[in-house]
Amino acid sequence: MADIVVVGAHPHIGQSRITRRLLRAARLASAERPEAIEVCDLYALYPDYCIDIAAEQARIGAARLIVWLHPIHWYSMPPLMKLWVDEVLAFGWAYGPEGKALSTKDLWLACSTGGTEAAYRPDGHNRYFFDAFLHPYEQTAALCGMRFLPPLVLHGAHRVSDAAVDEHAEIFTQRLLSYPEWPELDELPESLECAVPADDRPSLTTI
Repeated sequence: MADIVVVGAHPHIGQSRITRRLLRAARLASAERPEAIEVCDLYALYPDYCIDIAAEQARIGAARLIVWLHPIHWYSMPPLMKLWVDEVLAFGWAYGPEGKALSTKDLWLACSTGGTEAAYRPDGHNRYFFDAFLHPYEQTAALCGMRFLPPLVLHGAHRVSDAAVDEHAEIFTQRLLSYPEWPELDELPESLECAVPADDRPSLTTI
């Protein structure tokens, strides 16, 4: 099992500029460090949306860094990635009184947006700064006892130059290859702990 798991999701990868490029970069990095980096393309692996929960839990349970790589869809993640979160990050495994499998791991989001950075402002058509849409990601990490690392974001994916895409892919590659030797990690607080009571979820026992 690898120290770094890149979980990528793009429902139309053939039409992608950024996610496809970063998946390729991740695979090249994995070829360079096969013992350290594993790449999982969800739409290629689960075209029927039938996720192997045990396999995915084993994959990320052994990692130190989990990378979510996807475009922003309606201010969130693509549907298969959301299903992956719903099913893999299960109560009693990823969070809750007995859910400690991901505790102290790092979560890193690498995403792209169709809108420009200017569109994510109070005077832009998205009305909020982009950070406002990251709260569900941050809280997901906190609930699982993970540390949410500063995301790598590329805005205006349809408009940026090829040179900008190349530079972005290079940053992504270097981050993967150099983890955990990122200078800013020493300055980040430890992961939060959000205790979920045992009775906060219905019992799985059938009466």
